[in-house]
Amino acid sequence: MSEVEVFTPPTPFEQIRQAFTRKRPSIQEVVREPTAGGIIFRYAKDGKDIEILLIQDSKDRWTIPKGHIEPGETAKQTAIREIGEEAGLTEIEVKGWLGKIHFKYRRMDTLVLMTTQVYMVRAFGDTDKIRKEPWMNGIKWMPFNEALDSIEYEDIGKLMLLARRRIRQGK
Repeated sequence: MSEVEVFTPPTPFEQIRQAFTRKRPSIQEVVREPTAGGIIFRYAKDGKDIEILLIQDSKDRWTIPKGHIEPGETAKQTAIREIGEEAGLTEIEVKGWLGKIHFKYRRMDTLVLMTTQVYMVRAFGDTDKIRKEPWMNGIKWMPFNEALDSIEYEDIGKLMLLARRRIRQGK
């Protein structure tokens, strides 16, 4: 007489445990990606408050325009180029360097260590003529406090606060 095996579905607890114990491929490579971008501001119509330009990435996270530093390019040149490419803004003035932010994330079997140099940038001219790139879900000028509440990354929020302090001091 042969035994019959009966299938028993996993319990909810077992399903959760299995989801968290799946093996991911081990890290085979660590790469550094230097990037640069800007906290872009303009004065609101009332001339007192400031607004910050944020982009919404493909995962719906609000962040600042930034991108990879190309060979032969300085971080400041990259920030200017990326603001033009990602937002369509060309009438800008880099007011100063705010700091750098470190991110790390995993891309399959590669650990990516990203360092972003962040500049404070004032937009001039017709600042309402912004455009988003196809990969973005949105681009928007926001009152400072709304931008601070919307920003996905805490370290960028800290640099936004530093930028506001410098703007108020006239630097």
